[in-house]
Amino acid sequence: MAFSHRYLATALAGNLGGALLAFAYFRFLVPAATNHGVQPRTMDMGYFLAAFALLFVLGRIAARRWTTPVMRLEGPLTNDAASAGLRRRALLVPAFTALISFAGWAGAALIWAVGWPLMTGGFSWGGALRQGFGIVFVAGLMVAVFVFLASERLWRERLPMLFPDGDLAGTGAARLRVRTRLIVLFLLMSILPMMVLSVATLARARALRMADAETAEQILQNLIVVQFVLGGAGVLMAVLVAGYVASSVARPLRHLQEAMARVAQGALDSRCPVVSNDELGAVAEGFNRMVGGLREREEMRETFGKYVSPEVRDEILAGRASLDGGLREVTILFADLRDFTPWVEATPAAEVVAVLNAYFTEMDSAIRAHGGLVLQFIGDEIEAVFGAPVAHASHADQAVGAALEMQSRLEAWNAGRRAHGRTELQHGIGVHSGTVVAGNIGSRQRMSYTLVGDAVNLASRIQSLNKTFGTRILVSGDTCALLRQPRDFQALPSARVKGRSAEVEVFALA
Repeated sequence: MAFSHRYLATALAGNLGGALLAFAYFRFLVPAATNHGVQPRTMDMGYFLAAFALLFVLGRIAARRWTTPVMRLEGPLTNDAASAGLRRRALLVPAFTALISFAGWAGAALIWAVGWPLMTGGFSWGGALRQGFGIVFVAGLMVAVFVFLASERLWRERLPMLFPDGDLAGTGAARLRVRTRLIVLFLLMSILPMMVLSVATLARARALRMADAETAEQILQNLIVVQFVLGGAGVLMAVLVAGYVASSVARPLRHLQEAMARVAQGALDSRCPVVSNDELGAVAEGFNRMVGGLREREEMRETFGKYVSPEVRDEILAGRASLDGGLREVTILFADLRDFTPWVEATPAAEVVAVLNAYFTEMDSAIRAHGGLVLQFIGDEIEAVFGAPVAHASHADQAVGAALEMQSRLEAWNAGRRAHGRTELQHGIGVHSGTVVAGNIGSRQRMSYTLVGDAVNLASRIQSLNKTFGTRILVSGDTCALLRQPRDFQALPSARVKGRSAEVEVFALA
């Protein structure tokens, strides 16, 4: 069954139940309010049918004008100024449906308790009040409450489709708080049965004054039956309403609990459906915003992980690695491609970019695998550091291991290029250990983690010495002295580099 048909059936069922309730009230509880001894005439039947048709048509027209624009929607409501009124209307559909039902019963009270007695000459204020009370405050009020609760429960199925992002509070619609709802229902279930019982008791007490002994006994027995019936009906209604209220609170909480369990398992795409514009809906909206924040943080964390190794990333995010400026004992690695400029001049730009990206990806993976951090890519050159921002006692071994893996990866990468007839690339790597100033350096708008000091310059100069010695990996004597794991080195003559008066001791790494 279509949703609109289910919604209409709910409202019709509520009003039909109200008609049966009104009949039982006037037939058994307050029979003096109406005259059941007179057979209805054709005019009577015509009046009642016409009045019923009028109320039905008016109620149907009002309901359609309000609900149809929302019922026809097959997708979410856009959050813009043009849809603001429709978004508010979507939240008020159950309340408006209940209001229409109550207005119909108020109209019925005017038609049957006032209009018809005036037309037939049997009007009295006492009779009008008794009939009006039964129609409006017994049948009409119960119908309005039922229609509101039932239609709201049904409407909650549609709200997540209309508001996939939640934000019901942002519509500006009036919010029916859980506390208010509970108080209203409690008062209704406690006061209304007492009022009905009081009216039924007063009617029979009035009849007792003019009754003989036998009739009085019958009236008293009938009053006892009425009290038992009203008590049982009141208890039944209280149980049903309490069950609905408990469900209306427990179901959103269960959805929230399930969403929390999914988030705890790592499913940050989970959402809790927002199905009400009350405190429970506000909690669901807050939960969704919280998960959205966690999702954004995880995305930032993953993005950050593209720049540093996961271990370094986690240390920084946990606050265990300081990015403030300070002296650090580190090992620096520089790598530079050989004969790069002639190759660039003879190669299309798009291919140059693609090849550089592939080369840097391989080298970055090798550096990350050994706990290093790539500080920057400068043209065809790589600058990396080991032992910062997270200190590591074996930073020299990490850098040397990364250099060996970089060379191994380059050879494997060149083998693939050679198989496709493409030019092979070669690089030189220089490794040096020393004390540097490390920290976030830059402008207010843009900063980067940078190393400053003579050790940085010397590592770059050592990398350049590969051209002089015809080697691929050169390691300074300072780095060799820090190594904990023995390596196969070839001693080379000490060399003089630009910017230093003393010669530099270097070793070739096989």
